[in-house]
Amino acid sequence: MMTSPFAFHFLLTVFIFITATVTVVTCSVTYDHRSIVLNGRRRILISGSIHYSRSVPEMWPDLFKKAKRGGLDVIQTYVFWNGHEPSPGRYYFEGRYDLVRFVKEAHKAGLYVHLRVGPYVCAEWNFGGFPIWLKYVHGISFRTNNGPFKAAMEKFTKKIVSMMKSHRLFESQGGPIILSQIENEYGPLESNARDRSYANWAAKMAVGLKTGVPWVMCKQDDAPDPVINTCNGFYCDYFSPNKNYKPTMWTENWTGWFTAFGGPTPTRPAEDLAFSVARFIQKGGTFVNYYMYHGGTNYGHTSGGPFIATSYDYDAPIDEYGLLREPKWCHLRDLHKAIKMSESALLNGRLIAKSLGRYQQSHVFRSRKGACAAFLANYDSISSASVHFGGMHHILPPWSISILPDCKNVVFNTARISTQHSLMKMKWVGGFNWNSYREELVYSDKSFTSTGLREQIGVTRDATDYLWYTTNIDIGHDELFLKTDRYPVLTVISAGHSLHVFINGHHSGMIYGSQGNPKLTYTKPVRLHAGDNRISLLSVSVGLPNVGRHFEKWNTGVLGPVILNGLNKGERDLTSQKWTYTIGLKGEDLNLHSISGISSVEWGEVWSKQLLTWHKAVFIAPGGNEPLALDMGSMGKGEMWINGHSIGRHWPGYKAHGNCGSCNYAGSYNEKKCNTNCGQPSQRWYHVPRSLLKPEGNLVVVFEEWGGNPKEISLVKRVTGSVCAVVSEWQPSMKIDRYGKVVKWQIPKARLWCDPGQKITSIKFASFGTPQGACGSFSVGRCHARNSLTAFRNCIGRQWCAVYVNSSIFGGDPCPGMMKTVSVEAVCE
Repeated sequence: MMTSPFAFHFLLTVFIFITATVTVVTCSVTYDHRSIVLNGRRRILISGSIHYSRSVPEMWPDLFKKAKRGGLDVIQTYVFWNGHEPSPGRYYFEGRYDLVRFVKEAHKAGLYVHLRVGPYVCAEWNFGGFPIWLKYVHGISFRTNNGPFKAAMEKFTKKIVSMMKSHRLFESQGGPIILSQIENEYGPLESNARDRSYANWAAKMAVGLKTGVPWVMCKQDDAPDPVINTCNGFYCDYFSPNKNYKPTMWTENWTGWFTAFGGPTPTRPAEDLAFSVARFIQKGGTFVNYYMYHGGTNYGHTSGGPFIATSYDYDAPIDEYGLLREPKWCHLRDLHKAIKMSESALLNGRLIAKSLGRYQQSHVFRSRKGACAAFLANYDSISSASVHFGGMHHILPPWSISILPDCKNVVFNTARISTQHSLMKMKWVGGFNWNSYREELVYSDKSFTSTGLREQIGVTRDATDYLWYTTNIDIGHDELFLKTDRYPVLTVISAGHSLHVFINGHHSGMIYGSQGNPKLTYTKPVRLHAGDNRISLLSVSVGLPNVGRHFEKWNTGVLGPVILNGLNKGERDLTSQKWTYTIGLKGEDLNLHSISGISSVEWGEVWSKQLLTWHKAVFIAPGGNEPLALDMGSMGKGEMWINGHSIGRHWPGYKAHGNCGSCNYAGSYNEKKCNTNCGQPSQRWYHVPRSLLKPEGNLVVVFEEWGGNPKEISLVKRVTGSVCAVVSEWQPSMKIDRYGKVVKWQIPKARLWCDPGQKITSIKFASFGTPQGACGSFSVGRCHARNSLTAFRNCIGRQWCAVYVNSSIFGGDPCPGMMKTVSVEAVCE
């Protein structure tokens, strides 16, 4: 049959259209009631938060590699507006803020990306991610139906989306970005129609950018279609989306909690974290994100709060230094394998939940094609339970869920950890030879005078933590206090966060707040003399608030009143008199933290216990590739730089207070349940990325506000100190092939391994029976095999070893009829 030219061109046009249509479909991201759908296939997606600005680019490939090995499909990150637009219209996307490079590195590692544009992020980040200049836009009202705010927010959101499109990074373009987020945890702030109008506007604005991927709004129950509302929290098994055709998504499963200066270090047991995920999946959840999977570091002045520490470790599966946190990382990896083995039944099967006891339940997914997966749960936080399922009896530890991908064989239980525990330590590398420079008291070259007290951020624009307030007061010769020892009392009311008081150049005292109470009231007698007296107040900020609404109304600094009591005429209010303001420190103005700036002053011998002092030293980079840190345990408060790069604020002088009792994984978790480090510095070690170092001639500069002893500062490396294994004799161990299938069942083993370059030098503890305690604090129980240490003797001198958990290996059964466990701790050097 002959075809006319017209018909040929028509058919060709139709073919091109169909081909293009098919291409779009095969690169599409959609969703239904069960899950996110990628390229026409439903998927269970395991995600982890890694923030590009909390690490250095040189770390990203390794972080992504470990995330992929850990069973992650997606990397989630916020977009930090204040880092990208430090002043209106001036953008920055380099170094730690190279967002495009970050997304491309994730893609290269075979990972998808969930881009949380926000642009409000919270995240314990300074000012919630908003740039400071936004606070001073005329007529602005943050996060509400306000024209100036919406205009600025829309402009930045479009900037980010446009950049991602120009690099073809959305999945609809063949890139890795499969999800985006607009706003962040706004739902709890909604109180009226104006708020709801803003939320609807934000959703409509985002969808209108046509990214080709779904948008989500977390903690936003009224998220309008097609935006998906999602859950954040320690547990989200209770959550359902606001429409039954949307998938059940968990955008933040908190792996721990942040550390605040003055607070202890929160941890979350791996068993409970795994339990929370299994509980969510068994209820029909198909997207889980760990917040954080790698927490990283708040470099510079990026930490918010205020009082959030420089470390943002978050007890994440990958620690602040980029090392695996065991057993959390491995335990979650095994959980992810078990979930993926169950994927077909979970996504295509019908869910049937049944009671197996007072606190026990089964959740069974069975598809028409025969796929079957079961979750057996014991919600009792105290006792184990024996349940009957599938013709077999199963022992469920307290607060645990067993996963049976074939409805027959248990391949994973959330409370049974079969991988080793690692205890990390900081190993001394070397000290420093310091020189010191004393900061001038009230550096006056850039001062100005104004009547009354000025709000701090309005003066400094958050370019520095420091603002001097100085005023003078004339004391008459007839004041009665001059003839007694009862000095006048100075009272200063400040909006935080720390305050030093100087009288006539002498330090009179200081006061500082806490994360829960940043406001300050300084009240103390002051030594004044007849004639003119100078009162200087050094107000210090420690990060700006990061959560809430109406950021434009938040203030800090000395807001008054400032009152002097005890004069002949009673009290004198100094609030409304003339004050001289000095922004920052002389050392900051001279860039003393940089190589170019250190030559601008004359440095002398090192001074210890001196307030407001700069210290510098030059050092050679240590060999090896272990992560490095500064041990600042001898110092008080201030900031550190390496080769001009700010490592962040240090505050070892602020000791952690709180409840640091024992921690049981079983039972509902909250951020106060499993604290550690009470009575110690909230943060002693400060991460120094090796990519910031040169082979030699490295400059370290420390500004010390409180005093401290720089002679005891040292460089340390983070290494494995000891490793532990806790394995029950009856605990099943499985071998899984590369496709996630069980190949065979094995006798359980206690496995130990040290880092490359290390060997097992001794066995610190070993007991087969009923040992007590946790890694680092084991003790022998009532049942103990005498040959326990002997069984591990062959491990000494090796990088790794494995010992079968069997009574014969330990010289016989020490307590017949009882379930026995082996606990072992080995030292790595």
